[in-house]
Amino acid sequence: MKISFCGAAGTTTGSKHLIEVNGQRILLDCGLYQGRRHDAFERNRDFPFDPAKIDVVVLSHAHIDHSGNLPHLCKRGFAGNIYATPATRDLCSIMLPDAAHIHESDINWLNRHRKQDKLPLLEASYCMADAEKCMRQFVSVGYHRPMPIADGVKMTFIDAGHVLGSAQVILDIDDNQTGKKSRLLFSGDIGRPNNDLLLDPEPCDNIDYVIMESTYGGRKHELSTNASEHLCQIIRRILQQRGKLIIPAFAVERTQQLLFTLDHLRHEKCFPPIPTFVDSPLAVKATEIFRLHIDDLKPTVRDAIFMRNDPFGFEGLQLVRSVDESKSLNHIKGAAIIISASGMAESGRILHHLRNNVENERNILLFVGYCAENTLGWKLREGHKHVNILGDEFQVNADVEILDSFSGHADHDELLGWFDRVRGPKQRVFLVHGEPERSSALKAALDAKHTAGSVEVAVLGQQVEL
Repeated sequence: MKISFCGAAGTTTGSKHLIEVNGQRILLDCGLYQGRRHDAFERNRDFPFDPAKIDVVVLSHAHIDHSGNLPHLCKRGFAGNIYATPATRDLCSIMLPDAAHIHESDINWLNRHRKQDKLPLLEASYCMADAEKCMRQFVSVGYHRPMPIADGVKMTFIDAGHVLGSAQVILDIDDNQTGKKSRLLFSGDIGRPNNDLLLDPEPCDNIDYVIMESTYGGRKHELSTNASEHLCQIIRRILQQRGKLIIPAFAVERTQQLLFTLDHLRHEKCFPPIPTFVDSPLAVKATEIFRLHIDDLKPTVRDAIFMRNDPFGFEGLQLVRSVDESKSLNHIKGAAIIISASGMAESGRILHHLRNNVENERNILLFVGYCAENTLGWKLREGHKHVNILGDEFQVNADVEILDSFSGHADHDELLGWFDRVRGPKQRVFLVHGEPERSSALKAALDAKHTAGSVEVAVLGQQVEL
C-alpha cells in the first residue's frame, strides 16, 4: 500500500490524498486550493496524477477545500463512484455549482488583467454544467454502513462533528501483495466537542495508520461562554455606534450556528432587537438542507426545528436572495448585522459588503472561523491596514474582531483529546491540513505522548509505502 500526499500538505486547503493498493487508486477528497488568485488557478488546474486512472473517490465532507475540484476531476476523465454521506451529497449539489460559478468569475477577473498586460487569456477548468454532471457519480452511504469500495478495501464513515454530514473515513485494507491486513483512519476535518448543532466526533478502534488534520495545532479557542458575552458586547457596541456588523461566514454550518446563537442570545435579552440579514443564496439553500437531515443534528436542535421559534428563522431575520435585495443593504440607515459568504472573504457577496463598509470606523468586521494564509480574510484578521478588494485598494478603518470559538475545527487540546479516543497501535501518524507552524506544534505535542508510533508532518508530493 502506498499513500501520496497531493494536497493540504504544508497548507490547509486543497485536500487530496491518494491511496494505492491491490492495483486500485483511491482518492481521499478532491478539494480546491484557496489563496492568491493566480496561485490558486495554477494549483487547481493541474493534478499530480491522471484523473482517468483514479478508480474511486471518498469524500469526507462538503466544504470546498475538500470537494471543490471534483467537477474538474470528472471532466478530466474520472468515471468512478464518489462516496459520501447523504447530507454531504445534498450539500455538494448546491455548493459545487456555486463554486463553479465563482471559478468562472475569477477567470474572467484574471483575464481582464491579463488582457491589459497583453498576456494569453485563461480558460476555466470547468463550468456549472460540469459540476451538475459530476453529481451523477455520487453514491450516498450512511454512517456505520461498511461498504466494499475496491478490491480488498472496505470503507466505513463515522461522524466527524465538523459540519453537517462530515465524516471520518475508516479503510479496512487487505493488501494482496503483502498479505497484510491494516486499518487506516482519515480524520477529514475534526469538529469541536459540545458543538451547538452537531454531535461530537466519534471514537474508533484498532487503527494502524492515521491521516490527521492539524489546522489549529498550537492554538486554543476562546471558551464558548466567553464568546457569547463577547458577541453580545460587539452587538451592543454596533447599536450604540449605529454601524454595521459585517460577518464573513461559510454558508454551511457556520451561518447556521451563528443564527442558532443569535436566536438564543436574543431570547436571553442579551441585546435589543436589531435587523439581521443573511445575504447568501447558498446559505439559504444550505439551511433548508439542515432541516432535511435533522437526524444528523443534536436532539435539542431537532426539537427546536419543529417548534414555532425555529432557530434558523427567528423574528427579524431576513434571508436575502436577489442581487437587488443585496445591493439595497448598502442603503440601510442605522445598526444592522449582515452575515454573508464566503468565510475567508475570497469570493461571493461578502466582497461587496467589505468594499462598502471597511473604511467606515463605525462598522465592525467579525471573523468567526479559519482563514487560510494570503486570503483577504487572513489579511484583515492579521491587522493589515490596507487591503485590495475586487481590484481596488481600501483603508481598513472598521474595527476587526475575532471569535474563533465559532470555528468548526477542534483546537489544539481538542485535537489531542480526539487522538486519545482513536484506539489501536497507530504505528504511523501523518499530519495534514495545517500551516507548517501549526502542524509542527501538534507534532511536538503528539511526540510527547505517543511513544508507540511515529508522528510525521506530511510534505506535498511525498509518497509513503506501508
